[in-house]
Amino acid sequence: MRPSQTDRGGSEKRYNHNSSMELFNEWLWRQEYWLPPGITWREMAQMEDSPLPRDLLISLPLALGFIALRCAFERTVAVPLSKLLGVKDRVRLSVSPAPSLEAFYTKHSRHPAQSEVSSLMKQSGLTQKQVEVWFRHRRNQDRPSNTKKFCEASWRFVFYLISFTAGLASLINTSWFWDQRECWRGYPLQPVEKVHYWYYMIELAFYWSLLLCVSVDVKRKDFKEQIVHHIATIFLLGFSYCANYIRIGTLVMLVHDSSDFLLESAKMFNYASWKKTCDSLFVVFAVVFLVTRLVVFPSKIIYTTLILSMEVFQPFMGYYFFNALLLVLQALHIFWAWLIMRMIYKFLFLGKLEKDERSDDESEAEEEAEDEGEEEENQTSWKKRKVVLDSKLAMMTSSCVLNNLANQRANVCSRMPKSR
Repeated sequence: MRPSQTDRGGSEKRYNHNSSMELFNEWLWRQEYWLPPGITWREMAQMEDSPLPRDLLISLPLALGFIALRCAFERTVAVPLSKLLGVKDRVRLSVSPAPSLEAFYTKHSRHPAQSEVSSLMKQSGLTQKQVEVWFRHRRNQDRPSNTKKFCEASWRFVFYLISFTAGLASLINTSWFWDQRECWRGYPLQPVEKVHYWYYMIELAFYWSLLLCVSVDVKRKDFKEQIVHHIATIFLLGFSYCANYIRIGTLVMLVHDSSDFLLESAKMFNYASWKKTCDSLFVVFAVVFLVTRLVVFPSKIIYTTLILSMEVFQPFMGYYFFNALLLVLQALHIFWAWLIMRMIYKFLFLGKLEKDERSDDESEAEEEAEDEGEEEENQTSWKKRKVVLDSKLAMMTSSCVLNNLANQRANVCSRMPKSR
C-alpha cells in the first residue's frame, strides 16, 4: 500500500524538525565552545565521575522542593520566631470604596499621572488631594508586612548559613582552597567528588527557586540587579559544571555565602526593632562583604581564571564566557558596595542606620514618611483644638464662678434693709 501525500508531508516535517534539532545540538555542544583545545567529549565521558550536562536536570525538581520547604519553614518556624522576637506589623489605613479608582489601580497603574488624576477626579467625584491620598493608602495595603519580610530574611539566613558551613567543611582540606593553581592541575580531566556535586546542585536549585519566586518576594530597590544576579549565577553554575570549572566554582559559591547570611541576620533583627544588634551585625557584614567581594574575589578568583588558567590551556570560547559572567558579578559587587558605603557614611556621621540601602523600595519609605507626617499633623491640630477648648472651658468656668459670687452679693445686700 502506497503512503498518501498527507503521510509523506507529515514524515517530511518530522524529518526536518529532527534534523534541525540535531543541527542545533551539534552546534550547541561543539567541544570547541566548552572544552580547551585538544580535549573531546569522548575523553570527558571516559573519565570516572565526570560531570555530565544531563546532571543539571536534577536541579529543577530540587528547586520545587526548596519552594515547598520554604513555605513549611515560614509557617512553622519563621512566624513563631518573629512573634518571639517581637516583630510588629504596621497598621495600614483602609481605603474607602471607590470602584473607578480600584479599577484603574488594578488594571492600569499604581501611580497615576497628573492628567490621569484629573480624569479620575471626574469619575469618582473626589478632589485631587483625596485621589492622591486614596492611591497612597491603597499602595500601603499591598505593601508587605514586617512579618513577611522577616520570614523571607530568616529563610535565606538559614540556607546561606548551612551552605557556607557545609561548603567550608568540604573545601577546607582540598588543595585548591589554599593554592588556586591547583584548580587547573590536570584540567579538564578532573573527577568530581560527590560532596562537591551536591554542593553544586543544591546551590543551583536554590537560585532557581529564588528566580521562580521573584514575583511574590519582597521587591527591593535593587530588584533589577537581583534578577541579573540570579540569571548570571544560574548560567555561571550551569556552564562551569558542564565545562568542569567545578573547583573554581566551589570557591565562587563559598565567597558569596560568607557574607550573605550576615546580611540576612541583620535584616531579621532590623524588622524586630533590635537596633543595636542590627547595627552590630551590619558593621560585621559590611567588613566581610567589602573584603570578600572587592579584595578576595577579584584578586583570587578572577585573577585565577583570567591569568593562572593560561598556564595550562589556550583561551577558548568557554574561557571568555566564564570570565564575562564573573565580571558581571563583580560589577554588581561594586554597585552593592557603593550602597553599603552610603549606609556606613550615614552610620558614622548621622549616628544611626536608618534603613537598608539594598532593602525596601525608596518610594515606599517616602510614602510611609508622608503618612507619618499626616498623622503628626492630625495630632498637632487636635492638640491645638484641645488647647482652645480648654481655654474656653476655663473662661466659662471662671465666668460662672463670678456670676455666682455677684448673685450671692446681691442677695445679701437685698436682705440687709429688711433686717434693719
